[in-house]
Amino acid sequence: MFAGRAAGGGAGGKGGKFTVEDLYGIGKKHKSAATGGGGTAAGRTGSRGPGASRGTGRRDESEVLASQILEAAQRLVERRRLELFLRECQLSPSDCVADRTAMPYRDLGSRWNTLFISSSALLPGTWVTFGSQISDEMAESLMTIAYENGINLFDTAEVYASGRAEITLGSIIKKKGWRRSSFVVTTKIYWGGHACVVGSRLVTASLEYSMCLPACVCVPEVVRAMTFVINQGMAMYWGTSRWSAMEIMEAYSVARQFNLIPPVCEQAEYHYFQRDKVEVQLPELYHKIGVGAMTWSPLACGLITGKYNEGVPDCSRAAMKGYQWLKERVNSEEGRRQLAKIKELHLLADRLGCTAAQLAIAWCLRSEGVSSVLLGVSNTEQLVENLGSLRVLSQMTPQMVSEIDSLLGNKPHSKKESRA
Repeated sequence: MFAGRAAGGGAGGKGGKFTVEDLYGIGKKHKSAATGGGGTAAGRTGSRGPGASRGTGRRDESEVLASQILEAAQRLVERRRLELFLRECQLSPSDCVADRTAMPYRDLGSRWNTLFISSSALLPGTWVTFGSQISDEMAESLMTIAYENGINLFDTAEVYASGRAEITLGSIIKKKGWRRSSFVVTTKIYWGGHACVVGSRLVTASLEYSMCLPACVCVPEVVRAMTFVINQGMAMYWGTSRWSAMEIMEAYSVARQFNLIPPVCEQAEYHYFQRDKVEVQLPELYHKIGVGAMTWSPLACGLITGKYNEGVPDCSRAAMKGYQWLKERVNSEEGRRQLAKIKELHLLADRLGCTAAQLAIAWCLRSEGVSSVLLGVSNTEQLVENLGSLRVLSQMTPQMVSEIDSLLGNKPHSKKESRA
């Protein structure tokens, strides 16, 4: 709320104070929409002419403008609070990582869901790469560049490279000596295997867990187990990975019923060709119970980059042992249709002055409720390119998103839209 003095005694409510809503008319009903003596019979019966369509368009534009003004006002307030806090600490904005790197930070879930971690919008994953596809030296270079560019969250799992990914991640963090409060580590458990050995390596490296657990047993048992893990100090929070919305809601209900700790985020696949869960199901959970979304595979395992347009290269992920499923997916009829759409999206990216990868990642970041996007990079050039997607995010206007939806032709519809 902004407090100011209005010009007239009756303006702006009591004492001349007003809010952003009063200033810009946000949330107020338009007089033309109200029923009254000024309306015509045709207008009251639902007939719409060209003038009514233009009026609807103007209202839509004013709502978008009002939303942008409100967001700008919120950013100014947050900036002022940050400057005041830094002044008390005898620091300047240039000492702040977010200011120096321009990396946006988002709450990993809703604030009222007891989660107080602000994660970077982008974060590197370790699937396929750490402990297998790339060397430890390359892994260290990737983490160093990521950290220096404001990334504060690193994701791994006990099963990645049979546990070697966790060991590599822990060793690099221990070697770097970064301040422990400056980063977050998330890991996933499911298959078992080397969890005990890897867990001890991570504890030695002075890491804390933020665990995601696929639904492999009954949900109440999972909630009790994760509550025990947190109470023992082995993790700060827990989340889910590849759970359905119904299972997440059940976990939340069990936690509330038995005074346990509910999940705070869900890891879900999200890209141009996988949209329903993140765009329809998770936003509803975000607003109802505060569960955030950490999405992975924004480039559809490299398909969106265009590397598979002329076949499967020998150095690509689809040519690796154990990834026959990806090769079959690329060569399928559906894969060829997707590649055709990707070529059109490349032309759109050229028009915007960015790469296809940057456009795809920015498109993922613009979605409501998405806290962070996991990047699957195997060299420093790819990481630097993907970080450039933050510059493209400002170009994800409603018009641009609509154009991309038209090219894809697969925009999911919510239940309300379906009923309408």
